[in-house]
Amino acid sequence: MPYQIMTRNARRAAGPLVAALTMIGCSSKILGVDTPDVLSQSALGGSLGATTIRNGAMQDFTVNFSGNQDGFVVSTGNMADEVQTSDTFADRYFTDGRRQTEVLGGATNSTYNGLQLARSDLGSAITGWAAVKSMTNAAAKDSLSEMYTLRGVTENLFAEAYCSGVPFSVVKPDGSFEYGAPQTTVQILSRATASIDSALALATGNTYKYFAQVSKGRTLVNAGQFAAAAAAVAGVPTSYKYTLYHSVATGRQQNGIYNGTFVSGSRYTIGTKEGTNGLDFLTTPADPRVPWTPSTRTGFDGTSRNLPVEQKYPAQGSSVVLADGIEARLIEAEARLQGATQADRDATVALLNTLRATGLATAIAPLAASPATQDAAVDLLFKERAFWLWLTGHRLGDMRRLLRQYGRNQANVFPVGTLALRPSDTYGTDVNFIIPFPEKNNPNFTGCINRNP
Repeated sequence: MPYQIMTRNARRAAGPLVAALTMIGCSSKILGVDTPDVLSQSALGGSLGATTIRNGAMQDFTVNFSGNQDGFVVSTGNMADEVQTSDTFADRYFTDGRRQTEVLGGATNSTYNGLQLARSDLGSAITGWAAVKSMTNAAAKDSLSEMYTLRGVTENLFAEAYCSGVPFSVVKPDGSFEYGAPQTTVQILSRATASIDSALALATGNTYKYFAQVSKGRTLVNAGQFAAAAAAVAGVPTSYKYTLYHSVATGRQQNGIYNGTFVSGSRYTIGTKEGTNGLDFLTTPADPRVPWTPSTRTGFDGTSRNLPVEQKYPAQGSSVVLADGIEARLIEAEARLQGATQADRDATVALLNTLRATGLATAIAPLAASPATQDAAVDLLFKERAFWLWLTGHRLGDMRRLLRQYGRNQANVFPVGTLALRPSDTYGTDVNFIIPFPEKNNPNFTGCINRNP
């Protein structure tokens, strides 16, 4: 098996069915499936089954994006300059130190497997939903639109975080596997855009339309299509938010960013000025977009002390914004900056100052005069993006874009030198995650195509 595909849905589905067989004492035919940990969708037919699979798939996305301490937000922040690890396990501190190997296992496998699980489950949910729901019903169309957008977002996250060559295998409705071929980053972004275009074609309400618009804009920015990205987000209100909700009810529902960075003995901590190049996120007084407090908190390693505490997610039930109108405005500002004239730089700063005046309940002081050079303007824009989008899973993709789209050197963008929390270690040169070794069970996959930004 290339990764743990569909196992969550299999366990959810099998439980009540096995219980029913026990009660009635009849045939055990349902247990004789070809792949024991994969239950075909036919066993969960009808509208109720499609709804169950949809709910499970959407929860799988939330868990693996922001509901796990090694989810996408924390893990990518750890490779970037938002998060540092106070752990003693190599899978976490090798990521922090930008030294990936495909056999690390642990958290490295968990992040990859979780994204693949969410992507696969969303694909199965889309197929099942479209087969049994009436597409003349607005609510059914909007739900399908939401799933298409989430699948496109998941595909885009692979392009942002991983080396070129991620394969996308699928479980067919009969439970059999179809192994995917390695995809280049360009192919992955194209795939993500196609998923989101399907969402846009289905959306009837603005909530789902705006979600798809912002998500498409993000994908197009990653592809370097700035004008198209600005066009994609046009009309999205700055106040709009698409939110992932967490709860204290069960471990699966909790906010993993909080669990990973907030409590005493946690395996991660928020960072500032990491490795010389890291941004100064933890200012005093705190920037309202990057709320934090000092503390006497100790990390998991027992030696990292007085660790700062983020206040963006101050509870296990804190919600996480996946896409919003603030990101739409930042996309528009970056598109305007591409003109590269002083007039464009002035207009870009004006857009950023409008966002500072309207993006929060209390306005932020405006930026000073516009930069006189394009490089300085790019630096300013990406710093504003980093602060507005702090701990939302954007930073690693943005740092890679600085290399890929703006010609920056990785040694001047990513953390370098000695790790503050592991002074015996130095940073490596990786700028993305490597695809874990278990994927080589896929006969089409032999490793990353390349490790380019």
